[in-house]
Amino acid sequence: MKFDIILSPEALDDLREFKANEKAEVRDAIEQHLRHEPTKLSKSRIKRLRGTKRPQFRLRIGDDIRVFYDVNGEAVEVLAIVRKSAADQWLQQFGEPDETDPTV
Repeated sequence: MKFDIILSPEALDDLREFKANEKAEVRDAIEQHLRHEPTKLSKSRIKRLRGTKRPQFRLRIGDDIRVFYDVNGEAVEVLAIVRKSAADQWLQQFGEPDETDPTV
């Protein structure tokens, strides 16, 4: 199944902050990992986030870039593209806690 990729306005703004080679790396990784199996978890690449309703997942790109996204039906909504150093801060500011998750 092929998923539609939707970049939020915030994610587009985030992407503009990266260098050209990093933008290309992000685009390639999103296409490769999120187009067909966005919920396929792996030890290092795709992670299901605990304790949050939104975002649901995180994609790791290299050592320094993180993509936060949700999967809704046949669409992947990219919410943010941030550097690893800003990921925790972004989650605290914009993540929606899941009150029903016992791990919170």
